[in-house]
Amino acid sequence: MIDFNVPPFVGNELKYIEEAVAAKKICGDGRFTKQCNKWMEDRFDAQKVLLTTSGTTALEMAAILCGLKEGDEVILPSYTFSSTATAPVLAGATLVFVDIRPDTMNIDEKKIEQAVTERTKAIIAVHYAGVACEMDTIMKIAKEHDLKVIEDAAQGVMSSYKGKALGTIGDFGCFSFHETKNYSMGEGGALLINDAAYNEKAEILREKGTNRSKFFRGQIDKYTWVDYGSSYLPSDINAAYLWAQLEMADRINDDRLESWAAYYEAFRPLADKGLLELPFVPEDCVHNAHMFYMKLRDLEQRSAFLSYMKQNGALCVFHYIPLHSAPAGQKFGRFDGEDEYTTSESERLVRLPMYYGLKKEDRDQVIALVKAFFAESEG
Repeated sequence: MIDFNVPPFVGNELKYIEEAVAAKKICGDGRFTKQCNKWMEDRFDAQKVLLTTSGTTALEMAAILCGLKEGDEVILPSYTFSSTATAPVLAGATLVFVDIRPDTMNIDEKKIEQAVTERTKAIIAVHYAGVACEMDTIMKIAKEHDLKVIEDAAQGVMSSYKGKALGTIGDFGCFSFHETKNYSMGEGGALLINDAAYNEKAEILREKGTNRSKFFRGQIDKYTWVDYGSSYLPSDINAAYLWAQLEMADRINDDRLESWAAYYEAFRPLADKGLLELPFVPEDCVHNAHMFYMKLRDLEQRSAFLSYMKQNGALCVFHYIPLHSAPAGQKFGRFDGEDEYTTSESERLVRLPMYYGLKKEDRDQVIALVKAFFAESEG
């Protein structure tokens, strides 16, 4: 069976984990955590980066730092993972879902403003498949209505919009380093803070409500409990695993882009015949090959496709079921306007195997199976 995903492993992960253990510093904010933070700050020109225990907790921190509270509203797409929604819900906010663009599967920036009310406090822009939302428009709306912008860039590490790294455009950015992502630490994430005014509050929040970060920097002679917080620091063991991959970030990125391009070129003739739709990447966007998806005719054809691929030894999957149709989505939010594309497009989308180190022979086998499925369908 050709796997759908294989967690990245470049070779130095175990060596660095051993070094973390040998240093007798395996809790949060050790050597490898700091190296990962600095690498992202330098590479992405980010004001401040803090590794977290997950992309989910990075979103939770962002929601808290935005000051969300009960009665506030947050605008977001329904076509996303539950973490995008649970973060504002935990802060007490109501979710306001808006429709997506069918070309990128991102939030439709033209439908955001009509969803704004006097209770709206933030917009969450989810960069699906590592392809940026139309951030200029989103930031303009946010400025006009005095709203915070959280970038859910869980899938967007190494992607950019008009030359700016995803996660560095809004007020806060959130990365994921889950095992399914391009770069992994098993479970983990990062919060990007784009206004230095939030740095100290974020450190306190992340350090269980204490000012311990200032103590470790020698800025105070002892630390104490100063505000509310939680434990959002990952183990330095996890960070050591991630560091091995950040050192090889370009190699991983290039490898994935090669597979993505091979799929795209192989299936272009099928798209030209109208048998499927291929991913769309706007001109101002640079993506990271986080996934390769195709859109089939409808739910029925997608189900047949998934079954065919599995029977022939290639694991493919569909993606999100829209949150507004889920029990929690109905409990904690509402859909603003018409669901013109969210549900219908989600039912057509299928994802192909995509990971660092995908062998050419496996990729060619996937391509051959896809072509065979459509040849049989046409016949």
